[in-house]
Amino acid sequence: MEIIGIRFRKVGKIYYFDPCGQEIAEGTPVIVETVRGIEYGMTVISNRNVENIEIPVKKIIRIATEADSLQEENNRQKEKGAIEACNEKIKAHGLDMHLVDVEMTFDLNKIIFYFTAEGRVDFRELVKSLASVFRMRIELRQIGVRDEAKILNGMGICGRTLCCATFLDEFQPVSIKMAKDQGMSLNPTKISGVCGRLMCCLKYEEETYEYLNRNLPEIGDWVSTPNGNGEILSVNVLRQLARVAVQKEKQDDSTVEVHPIENIKVLAHQPPVFDKRACSHDPSACDSCNGCGKKNNRRKFNK
Repeated sequence: MEIIGIRFRKVGKIYYFDPCGQEIAEGTPVIVETVRGIEYGMTVISNRNVENIEIPVKKIIRIATEADSLQEENNRQKEKGAIEACNEKIKAHGLDMHLVDVEMTFDLNKIIFYFTAEGRVDFRELVKSLASVFRMRIELRQIGVRDEAKILNGMGICGRTLCCATFLDEFQPVSIKMAKDQGMSLNPTKISGVCGRLMCCLKYEEETYEYLNRNLPEIGDWVSTPNGNGEILSVNVLRQLARVAVQKEKQDDSTVEVHPIENIKVLAHQPPVFDKRACSHDPSACDSCNGCGKKNNRRKFNK
C-alpha cells in the first residue's frame, strides 16, 4: 500500500494518509479529513510503499491550491485575535489558568484552546462565553509544561533552540537514573530544561551509557590490578578507566593508579552499609537489617 506522511504543526507527530494514486512530493500542502475536521497539512514524507498496516489509513481530499493556502494564512491571523478574546474572557470569569495557544481547523468548524493550570478548572461558563463570540465548536484542552515549552519554543542551557520545538515528534520518558548513569550533577538546575522537567537529551545517550556501565566496577570495590590489589576510587565511563588506590607490599600507604577496565578484576564488592535513616528497626536486633526481610532497610553507600 502506498502512503504519505503529513504534519499539521511545524514540529509534531506525523500522520499517514493514502495519496489516492497521486505522486505527492515532500513539502506539498494537502487538504485532509481528520477526527477534528478538515485540516491543512504539509507533506513531510513523499510516496512510500508499506506492507501490513494495522491501522486504517484515510485518503487525502486534494492537493492544496493557492486559495487554500491563503485561507490557511487567514486562519492563522484569526487565531491571534482569538487569543486576545479568550484571555479577556478568562480574566472576566476569574479562572486560574494560562492560555498557551489556539488552533482553528481549516474549515473553521472547531477552535481549540490549549491552556495550563495547577489543577482542574471548571471552564463550563467560559465555553459558553467563547461559543457566543466565535460561533463554532469550542474545545479547551489542558496540557502539561513540556507541551507548553514545545509550543512556545525557547533556548536551552546548551545555547540551542529546544529539541522539542525543532525535531522531537513525541516526548520520551526521562528518569533521574539516566542522569546518575551518565555521571551528571544531580543539581536540578543542571539537569532540568526550561519546562522544569528533566532534559529530554538525557535520553539520547542512555543506551550507550547502559552498555558501557555493564562492565564497570563500583566505587569501593576491592579489585586486582597488574600492580597489586586495591580499592576503586572513581571510574571514567566513556574512557573505560578506573582510579585505584593500590596497596603496596611492606608499606602502610598506597598509590593511586589509573588502569583500563579490562586489566581490572573485581575480588569483592563493597558491603552494604547500614543507614539509620532508612530503617526503623534496632540494627543490633536484626543484624544490620540483613535478615529482617524489608527491602528499604538496607542501602548501599559509596565510601
